Amino acid sequence: MSRTMNAPAASGSRPNAACALGALASLAALIVLALLWELWLAPLHPGAWALALKALPLAYALPGVARRNVYTLQWASMLVLLYLAEGIVRGMTDARLAASLGWLEALLALAFFAFALAYVAPFKRAARLNARARKS
Repeated sequence: MSRTMNAPAASGSRPNAACALGALASLAALIVLALLWELWLAPLHPGAWALALKALPLAYALPGVARRNVYTLQWASMLVLLYLAEGIVRGMTDARLAASLGWLEALLALAFFAFALAYVAPFKRAARLNARARKS
């Protein structure tokens, strides 16, 4: 069974394409932000480059999101909630630049989450309708 689904016939492909592009852009921006933040802009401790490794799970999801793989978008939307939580915590507890970067991380994570769910929703609806039709 393929993990990549075709677009549901009932929904238009343009809104789905825009949501997929939004998800890809926000995920890529989140990866860049994580690297820049922890390596150059406001590392937690000088020389603490290991925190930049938090970008790896996001980078792992990037190819699947670029291919619009529904399964990848589903698990990545759950993963990004960790980054949303980190962004909120660091936005509220860090000072100056680090706090701003925390809020930006939260915003990008929330944007990815919303775009991913908007892209996946028609597929889930179509699968539910198909399952009901098979039962009848």
